[in-house]
Amino acid sequence: MTNFVPIFPLAMVIYPGEKLNLHIFEPRYKQLINECYAEAKPFGIPPVVSGGISEMGTLVEIKEIAEVYEDGKMDIRTNGLQVFRILEIVRSIPEKLYSGAIVNYPPNSETGHKELLRKVLAGIRELHKLLNVTKDFSKPDELLTSYDIAHHAGLSLEEEYEVLQLLYEMQRLEYLKRHLSKVLPVVAGMENLKEKIQLNGHFKEMKGFNFDF
Repeated sequence: MTNFVPIFPLAMVIYPGEKLNLHIFEPRYKQLINECYAEAKPFGIPPVVSGGISEMGTLVEIKEIAEVYEDGKMDIRTNGLQVFRILEIVRSIPEKLYSGAIVNYPPNSETGHKELLRKVLAGIRELHKLLNVTKDFSKPDELLTSYDIAHHAGLSLEEEYEVLQLLYEMQRLEYLKRHLSKVLPVVAGMENLKEKIQLNGHFKEMKGFNFDF
């Protein structure tokens, strides 16, 4: 299917199923949100990466306008729906302040692998332990997907966008596993270094070298 959607480019990656709260303050996006909410229509969030609008993005629905301020600014609650690919950006729309895009929706396999998911989750939890972070995913482990956990794997914006471009769940999980296999030893080494620095100047109980032969 190909259709037109209003777009709200942001320097962040949104995944299908993700709940996102936004504070809307620019006139063009206040218009976009008001119109989409009134007509119960979704809009698209393509990530801004390296200073440009990316080809892939996520369709988003407005669940609630939580608050509207006197100056028209607003807080909204949204939910990610599905991944789209931009075919053409429509920068100027008659009587609209915002831009839009002609998009299609590539097939996206959600079939994963329980053992691979278990390994990725173990890696993320080990990372969180090293960083002294606590995260509750609000779902049983067996119901989690790569989209639920990707933001918590220590990815850069560019890496999060690479995950968005992968249209098979197995590919996304493999990507996260490889990333964690690289980042965990680095973080563990930093933690060890931090402990050594903190011990500097403290009284240490060290066993002396034994000269008895």
